[in-house]
Amino acid sequence: MAKHIKETQAKKILTEAKGYLDVGFTHSLNPYSGCGFSCLYCYVREMPIQRFKDLPWGEWVDIKTNAAENYRKEIQRLRKKAIPVNIFMSSATDPYQPIERKATITRRLLEEMIDHPPDFLQIQTRSPLIKRDIDLLVILKEKCNVLVSMTIETDREDIKRLFAPYAPGITLRLNAMKELRNAGISTQASISPVLPFTPDFPKVLQGKADHIWIDTLSIGDGLMGKRSERLGMPTLFEEHGLSKWYRNDIHVAVEKYFKKYFPPDTVRVSKNEAFLN
Repeated sequence: MAKHIKETQAKKILTEAKGYLDVGFTHSLNPYSGCGFSCLYCYVREMPIQRFKDLPWGEWVDIKTNAAENYRKEIQRLRKKAIPVNIFMSSATDPYQPIERKATITRRLLEEMIDHPPDFLQIQTRSPLIKRDIDLLVILKEKCNVLVSMTIETDREDIKRLFAPYAPGITLRLNAMKELRNAGISTQASISPVLPFTPDFPKVLQGKADHIWIDTLSIGDGLMGKRSERLGMPTLFEEHGLSKWYRNDIHVAVEKYFKKYFPPDTVRVSKNEAFLN
């Protein structure tokens, strides 16, 4: 849990999509800066937003209190120019991290989206708190395409505790994804990054995920693994006897394995290409 919480006024809330988001998405949207989940492999630790901070990653969060107001103004301007709006929420934070329970910035954004819907919204989270907003998502999906992508790096709780000790448990995430799907909301399991898992992992996701998205520490950190190396990931894998899972081609084996259980066209691999259904 973040110890240093600060309210801020953001100049903008929609950021033009770049890098791997440039294919399929027009904008990213981050309701917060910083993230209380503090996952050890998070590539944002190596980005300027953190490298120029005095506080460690995971201990600070800035709340963008005017996010919903900004969204309304910005999308109205984009609509006047007839510009499509395909949003990835979020690229550098979790929109449902612990502070969201009190701050409700993400919920207020969804309320604005119901009045001013984008063309497509992908919500990327690892938090079961998203269940709180199923009522809004059910309304929003009638106005635009909505995909909830739940990060599930592994089906092993011991591995989760090693790499992401402050993130919600795997079972809680799986149950949330099932509730979302039962409510008619399209779901995706984001195996991002690939961490050691059991042979039953695909079966665990069946009936909960409509799509599978595979990403790795080598191809998903924005610098072809260099950020992951600086974060000490090779050493962490080695220290726990997991080195066979830290390979540049691990995504090939994982894709092949998951396609035994899911229709091939529903299993995608991150190759600097964003997924857009």
